[in-house]
Amino acid sequence: MTLTEHCPLRNRNTFGIEAQADCFAEYNSIEELQDFLHQRKESGNTSPLFHIGGGSNILFLSDFQGTILHSGIKDITVTANEGDDVYIRVGAGVIWDDWVQYAVDSHWYGLENLSLIPGEVGASAVQNIGAYGSEAKDFILFVDAVDLQSGEIRHFTAEECQYAYRHSIFKSELRDRYAVTHVHFKLSHSFRPHLDYGGLRAALTAKGIEEYNLTSEQLRSTIIEIRRNKLPDPEVLGNAGSFFMNPIVPKATFEHITENYPSVPHYDVDTDHVKIPAGWMIEQCGWKGKSFGKAGVYEKQALVLVNLGDATGKDINGLCESIQADVEAKFGIKIVPEVNFIGSIA
Repeated sequence: MTLTEHCPLRNRNTFGIEAQADCFAEYNSIEELQDFLHQRKESGNTSPLFHIGGGSNILFLSDFQGTILHSGIKDITVTANEGDDVYIRVGAGVIWDDWVQYAVDSHWYGLENLSLIPGEVGASAVQNIGAYGSEAKDFILFVDAVDLQSGEIRHFTAEECQYAYRHSIFKSELRDRYAVTHVHFKLSHSFRPHLDYGGLRAALTAKGIEEYNLTSEQLRSTIIEIRRNKLPDPEVLGNAGSFFMNPIVPKATFEHITENYPSVPHYDVDTDHVKIPAGWMIEQCGWKGKSFGKAGVYEKQALVLVNLGDATGKDINGLCESIQADVEAKFGIKIVPEVNFIGSIA
């Protein structure tokens, strides 16, 4: 296990925010994590613990006065093959897009629409990541985790994880209680592309690719191209990807909005609710491409907030609150951050 005291966090979060943790601990096995937790308990250490993945969905508002944990568990193991289905256990420390590439190369299908989402496998099960009509929950069977209080191993079924849009039990009642160590996926040996979202068919047609002979590699590469054209590279411009969740509203609210905006983009969730793109609402409020001190809204995608250079968590938070206020004033809808805020503003 690797322990780093007074650890700088700038390279541990994709926003590139300057912050520091009292201690950063990376473990490479379940046993190492359990030993660490046991020793910590024996020493009477009661300082806070916080577990991160790739740092792609967090915003540090201040230094972290405690220990940040990170998984170095990176095994990928086939646990069963049953007919057209394949079952795979994946270590939480595997980079998510490396796992998608590995699955495609292995002819295990289903994850293509989730290509190039930043972060790690463990975080995918906490956040229920999603894109282009697919979500992690569509392929997760169960999740292995360690109780950070007792060190005991627990297996959560997908149902027990209480998955919903960008939500799981690990973000609510069990927040900061468990460290995910492995995620078990069920994929298919047959390629059945899901193209009914986000203009995928149009993008494929523009490349001269017909649906009847589409390959998983072509679908993955197309989605990667779309994402790279829409989203900034965190190595160049600090960001956490989509900052806000797309709000799901009652149809009555949606119909009221259409009185002034007849062509508002939307996706039907069920007979009574509609999902409206938060990025569209932010753009209608004039924020796209605008700056707020050292923070700004990305010029190509209003859903993405960016670090324009040495921004602090306070800067990003101030921009967030200003955008929220404008959207609520214009549309009567409170948009909620997808990003997790860590620490507090003095």
